[in-house]
Amino acid sequence: MSSSPSRVLVVGAGLTGSLFACLLRRKLKDRKVHIVVWDKARGAGGRMSTSRPPDPSSHSADLGAQYISATREYARSHRSFYSELLAAGVLRPLDCAVEGLRHKDGSVDYVAPLGMSSVVKHFLLQSGAELFLEHQVSGLYRRGASWEVRSKRGGSHKFDAVLLTIPVPQILQLEGDLPDVLSVEQMELLGGVSYSSRFALALFFPPGADVGVPWAIRYYNNYNNDDNGGKPNVICYAAVEPRKHATEGDAGRGPSLVVHTGAPFGLQHVERDVEEVRPIILQELKRLLPSLPQPIGIKCHKWRYSQVASAVAGCPGHMTLSERPLLVCAGDAFTHSNFDGCLASALSALDAFGEVM
Repeated sequence: MSSSPSRVLVVGAGLTGSLFACLLRRKLKDRKVHIVVWDKARGAGGRMSTSRPPDPSSHSADLGAQYISATREYARSHRSFYSELLAAGVLRPLDCAVEGLRHKDGSVDYVAPLGMSSVVKHFLLQSGAELFLEHQVSGLYRRGASWEVRSKRGGSHKFDAVLLTIPVPQILQLEGDLPDVLSVEQMELLGGVSYSSRFALALFFPPGADVGVPWAIRYYNNYNNDDNGGKPNVICYAAVEPRKHATEGDAGRGPSLVVHTGAPFGLQHVERDVEEVRPIILQELKRLLPSLPQPIGIKCHKWRYSQVASAVAGCPGHMTLSERPLLVCAGDAFTHSNFDGCLASALSALDAFGEVM
């Protein structure tokens, strides 16, 4: 790139975007580059978001990813990243009662005591990137050696290179010159990506409340032929947040409980409004845990793009859509939906940028 300093836009303040921004900063070191991160949400984290309680007397709640599970191979190949997060206190080994977990041999689990979004925030801080929240990209327009990127809130900015880490269906909906940039093969590959959908519900309780269960994490089968007539179970996962984080009783705050619906239920109700689905989840939760006390707050979130069901076939972790000006897309759709998949994608995208920067 000839301009100085180079302006790089990362679209999406989730795990892949934050990792890439951090890796790019470390690779370029003192070279002049201005890294900007846009995200449409009100906070960083993406699908590793942590929700604040409606009352500070309650514990926060992870509404997206719950903990990080590393296979033996990834724990070895990505050791430096895990060591960094452990040394910084961002991660700690998961050490709590888990019921119904089908674990792979040799894998290691980690939990984020300050919430999963703290992982993303750690890498964003290391990147020195300028973060703009509530900035949703509406279109990309090629302007000579730069990309003009427009925001749905109005206005546009020019960048020398752009990395898209948002879900693939959102990439394909962008206005501007993207259809002219994509080849027929790339369009077909991106069009083949699919995601599972889920709903997440968080209940916040006052200090001293007893949720009435002995475990920290509980998995439920997606189907229960005995209790549900073979239909998809509503709830597939539940966690008592302070126990999961090993911070029970922290600062005298009350517990929070997070439940996730199964993928079959999510698929069945994905087009419905969250407020329509929330009573269904609450009713099933009451059936499963009849001794739950009255919460002081409830949050429900729909993850339309929860986890990648079908990734881009044969892709090495990223896809370069344009070399000049540089436009790359990356994320779990080009690998798989977990910490190591996002890291592998970020490293792959970094290679694409390294060829021209």
